[in-house]
Amino acid sequence: MTTNGAVQLAVVEGVLERITYANEESGYTVARVDTGRGAGDLLTVVGSLLGAQPGESLRMEGRWGSHPQYGKQFSVENYSTLLPATIQGIRRYLGSGLIKGIGPKIADRIVEHFGTDTLDVIEAEPKRLIEVPGLGPKRTKMIGAAWEEQKAIKEVMVFLQGVGVSTSIAVRIYKKYGDASISVVRNQPYRLAADVWGIGFLTADRIAQAVGIPHDSPERVRAGLQYALSQSTDQGHCFLPEERLIADGVKLLQVDTGLVIECLAELAADPEGVVRESVPDPQGGPDPLTAVYLVPFHRAELSLVGQVRRLLNAEEDRMPGFRDVDWDKALGWLAGRTGASLAPEQRDAVRLALTRRVAVLTGGPGCGKSFTVRSIVELARAKKAKVVLAAPTGRAAKRLSELTGAEASTVHRLLELKPGGDAAYDRDRPLDADLVVVDEASMLDLLLANKLVKAVAPGAHLLLVGDVDQLPSVGAGEVLRDLLAEGGPVPAVRLTRIFRQAQQSGVVTNAHRINTGVPPITDGLPDFFLFPEEDTEAAGLLAVDVAARRIPARFGLDPRRDVQVLAPMHRGPAGAGNLNGLLQQAITPARPNLPEKRFGGRVFRVGDKVTQIRNNYEKGANGVFNGTVGVVTALDLDEQRLTVRTEEDEEVGYEFAELDELAHAYAVTIHRSQGSEYPAVVIPVTTGAWMMLQRNLLYTAVTRAKKLVVLVGSRKALGQAVRTVSAGRRYTAVAARLSGRIPVGNIT
Repeated sequence: MTTNGAVQLAVVEGVLERITYANEESGYTVARVDTGRGAGDLLTVVGSLLGAQPGESLRMEGRWGSHPQYGKQFSVENYSTLLPATIQGIRRYLGSGLIKGIGPKIADRIVEHFGTDTLDVIEAEPKRLIEVPGLGPKRTKMIGAAWEEQKAIKEVMVFLQGVGVSTSIAVRIYKKYGDASISVVRNQPYRLAADVWGIGFLTADRIAQAVGIPHDSPERVRAGLQYALSQSTDQGHCFLPEERLIADGVKLLQVDTGLVIECLAELAADPEGVVRESVPDPQGGPDPLTAVYLVPFHRAELSLVGQVRRLLNAEEDRMPGFRDVDWDKALGWLAGRTGASLAPEQRDAVRLALTRRVAVLTGGPGCGKSFTVRSIVELARAKKAKVVLAAPTGRAAKRLSELTGAEASTVHRLLELKPGGDAAYDRDRPLDADLVVVDEASMLDLLLANKLVKAVAPGAHLLLVGDVDQLPSVGAGEVLRDLLAEGGPVPAVRLTRIFRQAQQSGVVTNAHRINTGVPPITDGLPDFFLFPEEDTEAAGLLAVDVAARRIPARFGLDPRRDVQVLAPMHRGPAGAGNLNGLLQQAITPARPNLPEKRFGGRVFRVGDKVTQIRNNYEKGANGVFNGTVGVVTALDLDEQRLTVRTEEDEEVGYEFAELDELAHAYAVTIHRSQGSEYPAVVIPVTTGAWMMLQRNLLYTAVTRAKKLVVLVGSRKALGQAVRTVSAGRRYTAVAARLSGRIPVGNIT
């Protein structure tokens, strides 16, 4: 039947019984609906059911169809929510977790008391909820507020439904803008990309298109160029060459080159837009580049270099006792204290750290970095110096603390970062420390390194310790490598001698072989194995079996706490994403009567190993940061929140709407494993990850293991990883600024 040439949509009404699949990004949902036909006969519906909750009565418009495997189904094009009218429907609706503070048990009590008037009471007279046994004034007030918020969020969701924005993002938009949400989305959609985490330019662009903003609008082009720069910082670059940015902008936006150049000039004229500056080519080309920076990254580069120079040139010295020390005597005393003598290059490192204001100590596994750090701390303490120890991750800080016998914290905690990312300690209020030691410094990105160096007092000493051959930081920049660059002013020692005890470790031996381009030994070692498997999918399944069953059985290790799967990439059959699902089934399977929360395509359970995937300065005592790992210790369906105990032993709560900040961490990408150390690592090395297979990636993965490495996969892929040296440097000008190759005043 048609009306004015259009196909009339069919209408189905029913109660949403359960959601079997939901994609949080697109909103695409597969659900089962009770249409009242009885006999437990449920209809499968598919489509965008943004915000719909089990127990809700829905009026759906769409088309009938058939699936070869699942049979008859209804494809939803749009829907509206009908408030349920029956007692059973109201009970299901309230008990679905829709309203914070009401779970299935409390829903039963409320419905028992008010019957079919329940929803009218919550809507018009929420104070009457106090009549229900067991509901106090606090929870009554919370339920009333949650009901109002839910209604408002629903309005935003209905508005966003046509542009395919996910439920969790609709909730975030509402929490950011409140009653102004619809106005912002309609009139300033590109603001969303800057203001709301989880909304990138592409989603904002889709919304803008839907509300009628023209394709060639200058506002769209400027937002697109800033997005392209932001994406490049996610890939580690501090800037992009202007020509590349223009080309990326044309490709992304599908507009004329002239318009992109015009809009880039407008951004460069805006003090908060972008900065253009002529810099030497970090890739080694003969001609300078016009670099285009987002403002915070340009400020951070100038600031970091200025602060390093300030420390190097400080006249005062907070550890003057080491200027005229008798080093033979001091090192003799140290050997008596530690029970071991230092090798010559270790002695150089000790002297450097205690006499120079900024120094770098680098070297691979087994070369004595840890013992050298311990020696530096012992000598500094012997002279009554105030020593502060830090590392970028909780695990690395714990290890540093065990090594030195002194308290160590994460850099974020040390600086007491506050909501918004500002630090309590900075140039105006520096740390009260004579010596600041930072381990795993290869993980320091530009923004964090700048905050850290700013907080070191004039005259204090800063020692950065790390392995420069590992992968650079997840965030933008390659600070450790830039500080070590030839011609720079920062003194450094590189430890190269592998100690005899370490030579007996297959893990250490093979790490150094890989780092020099020689294939690892995979036969006859007690702590380094290769399980050959050419097929990528089979290699993924074998990696799961090795991590969850074989290693725990043979070595007595806990599969959750002691074994970590490290994948070269996130996607694919042997990628971290797929392996996480399989490892969760093996290690933390579903159990009857234990609560779980489905979020998008994932399920969260108590006991799950999880990791934070964004910096959130609002959480915990001093924020929770990208890469923080923890275990889910509680999950409350009534309160709609779960609790994670982090590796720093802090309990952190997450609303269910925030679960896209968490990812499962039974398997993580090698990039995300930086700064962590595990008793055993399992590394799938497959031809499916061909583009990612590089020497420093494999080297980083192997050096994460304390006792045991198991490679699973293809010999051909392993050979490729060992042979391939990472192509190209990141776009950063820190090294050039430090060595004075960028004159001041060449910003355009």
